[in-house]
Amino acid sequence: MANMEDYLDWRGDITFDMDPFNEVDNLILSELVYTNFGGIVPESFNESITIEEAHKLFFEKYTEEEIMKQVSTVKVAPFIMHRLVESQRFKGLKLYGYINEISNEDQIQFSVMTCELPDNTIFVAYRGTDNSLIGWKEDFNMSFVYETPGQKQAALYLNKYFKDEKRPIRVGGHSKGGNFSVFASAFCEPSIQDKIIEVYSNDGPGFRKEVLEAEGYKRILPKVISTLPEQSVVGVLLGNRYNHRFVKSSNSGMMQHDAMSWQIKRNRFEFVENQGNNSAIMEDSLKMWLSDLDDEKRKRFVDLLFDTLMASGANTTDEYVKNGIKSISEGMKTLKDATDEDKKLFVEVFKKLASSIGTSTKVKIQEQWNSNVKGFMNGIKESKAEKIAELKGE
Repeated sequence: MANMEDYLDWRGDITFDMDPFNEVDNLILSELVYTNFGGIVPESFNESITIEEAHKLFFEKYTEEEIMKQVSTVKVAPFIMHRLVESQRFKGLKLYGYINEISNEDQIQFSVMTCELPDNTIFVAYRGTDNSLIGWKEDFNMSFVYETPGQKQAALYLNKYFKDEKRPIRVGGHSKGGNFSVFASAFCEPSIQDKIIEVYSNDGPGFRKEVLEAEGYKRILPKVISTLPEQSVVGVLLGNRYNHRFVKSSNSGMMQHDAMSWQIKRNRFEFVENQGNNSAIMEDSLKMWLSDLDDEKRKRFVDLLFDTLMASGANTTDEYVKNGIKSISEGMKTLKDATDEDKKLFVEVFKKLASSIGTSTKVKIQEQWNSNVKGFMNGIKESKAEKIAELKGE
């Protein structure tokens, strides 16, 4: 099995002149932006830093040991730089326009970076959800808010910095970064849309109906390339109109969301023909679940859920885990102090989710059974036809 690191080992000596930008290159840059480049990559568009310089400064600032102590699955993102700096393909890659904004008050977790490639094209990489709890809350907010602060910032970034850009632009990201990539490309100025040649959503969640019906979304849709792991959970959230491609993963279940597990052959992903059954069940379940909840109920549930998670003072998943029993006990106190109406809603929402999963599972089992029976009957008919033909001497 091979992943993006193997791709750099095997094909890192192949320049963009020899083999143009591909889907694996997109995933590498979408993973790279998870690195905490604060104080390293300039925010300005008037200055830049090479990948070699960024690599040196980053590992002078952070040790590998402290990076690996983090809880997040994307903690390994900085290590991909070890291979990038040794590859001819990404030699001299320029980085700039790095922004990392996290605000509990504004309920935003937004990070982006611009990459100038050796082939004289631009890749705008939006970061997905990091280990901040407010980042996870913003994901949930998408279910009842037409435009989150992060999505708004994503579109503003393109409008502010790429109005006069002459070079071809690609936009991409993983997880929420994929959502931001599509949203920004859909709601930026039409003149900037015209310069965008591809938009990559790597297991990115969808949108509310209002976004799907927007003219900008319809206009950018032909340029969107959506890739999901076989057992995707994140990528099937909310709505979209993509033609998904399903990639093999070395992980199982929800852990397939980890882009480092996605399987690669030569310069392409290894695809499977269909969405995994568990992913399909989850997609149908979430659609049923959300259809039973109006926006007000969704908001109240999300607020209460994250009030319990952040009650101990934790701002990140690392802090939450580190606080251990305190995190759980403080969360239970918060839930206990909630109004009877909110407690009732909290239980109701979880019951609806369980019911939706149960209904969806039954439907999928029935569909599979019907398919098996149909296949069996067709097999009998074919066998019978062959037998008759044999008796007739045909």
